[in-house]
Amino acid sequence: MTELLPPAGSRLVFLHAHPDDETLATGVLLAWLVEQGYVVAVVTATRGEQGEVVPGPFSALQGTPALVEHREGELAGALAELGVVHHAFLGTPPARAPELPPRRYTDSGMRWLDDTETVAGPGDSAGPDSFTAAAVEDAAADLVAYLAHVSADALVAYDSHGGYGHPDHVACHRIAVAASALAGVPLLEVVSPPLLPVPGAEEFALPRYLPRVKAALAHHATQLTVVGDDVVHVGGQRQPILTTVWLARPGR
Repeated sequence: MTELLPPAGSRLVFLHAHPDDETLATGVLLAWLVEQGYVVAVVTATRGEQGEVVPGPFSALQGTPALVEHREGELAGALAELGVVHHAFLGTPPARAPELPPRRYTDSGMRWLDDTETVAGPGDSAGPDSFTAAAVEDAAADLVAYLAHVSADALVAYDSHGGYGHPDHVACHRIAVAASALAGVPLLEVVSPPLLPVPGAEEFALPRYLPRVKAALAHHATQLTVVGDDVVHVGGQRQPILTTVWLARPGR
């Protein structure tokens, strides 16, 4: 029995920064929630325009408009594997009031701002339409529109560290905090692994969903490679696929 989540049948909205984040950070939780009878929706802030591409058959897509369309397809495939049927990009109907023109947020990229690689900022190519350049009140209004559209009972997003400090993830946190307050929808935060243990956090250990998450991750082939029970990222970093997610209320 979970003490943090509303009862099964409730509507939960997850905010993520880029295609693949939903599966890397919360894949097992999404799959479990669907099977428990929750109505789960994912809002993706950007289309991962700045993503580097794994060397191989998709290399030519890097930095081109075709990468955007391809990553949209990867995301759709991954969500289908996880059983998530409700998705929107932030600022695009229905994640925006229908009477307003669509608003598009682009990937900010990332670069380290210090020698210890603990403080990150937007990449050098981040433009004026990048997610980190957006006014929090604008992006929060778009998220509020989607929360209202699906009659959300709770919002799930990153904590202030954003998982590993990516500036788009940190921006998601700020926007989720603002949208939660505006919409009156409770916020739950995905606890960043470097910050564990966190008092009051609830553990969701869900290793039986590993095969499903591996299948979902395989759709994100431009960004990573599944090797055994690990993922190898485009830069060669190898890490175990997460099968445990921690949630906490903000202000802990």
